[in-house]
Parts: sequence; structure tokens; C-alpha cells
Amino acid sequence: MYETSDEELVQVIADFLELGHVENIVAMFKQDTSLYGLTGKILQDERYMVRMGMAVLFEELTDLRPQEVALAIPSLLPLLKEEDPYVRGEAATLLGIIGTDEVKIHLRILADDPDPQVAEIVRDILSTGR
Repeated sequence: MYETSDEELVQVIADFLELGHVENIVAMFKQDTSLYGLTGKILQDERYMVRMGMAVLFEELTDLRPQEVALAIPSLLPLLKEEDPYVRGEAATLLGIIGTDEVKIHLRILADDPDPQVAEIVRDILSTGR
């Protein structure tokens, strides 16, 4: 039997998100919660529509499966220290959607990020109390 590697899964998920097939990815995450562990890898995709799709995906999953979305936190936290500001900002956005108290503690360190857009994203998340 053929086994799919994580890299192949990341590519398939990213490609589907780029095409706007978020509902297919929602179904995959509902079927296999281990996919939350790939969130950080998927989010590092350079394609804007993939990253936008991740935000839509997590908004949907937060509504459908709020108890599961926190499984993505370990894969997202390292991205808060990435050199590229867009990666830090995207990770902060997904963590803000997840919105646990643990997440807010980690996001506070980016409230004074050197990139003004990242700092603004984080301050908005922390001020809305999401």
C-alpha cells in the first residue's frame, strides 16, 4: 500500500487551498486530526491564496471543532520567531483565530515586533479578546 509523506500532504493541501477548495480540506482535518501538526508547514507557503485559505480553514474549524484547533499550536509557535515578517504575521493570525489563553501569552511578545504590520496584527488580536 502506498503511504503519503508529510511533504506530499502539505503540497496537496496547499494546492487545494489555492484553488479555493477549503471544504475538502475541512473534511480532511475532521477525518484526521494529525493534520493539525502540518499547519506550520502549510502556512509557510509563498502563495497568498494558500495562506488566506488557511485563515478561512481555521475560521471554519473553530466553528465546527473548537476543541481540536488547539492541536495546531505546537506547529505555529516556532513561526513567531521566523525572520520573514509575513510568516510571523500569518502565524499570529491563525493563533488569534484559535484564541486560547496560551496563545495570547505567546502573542504578547510580538506586540512590539519590529515589523509594524506584525505588531498591528498582534495588538488587534490582543485588544479584541478573541
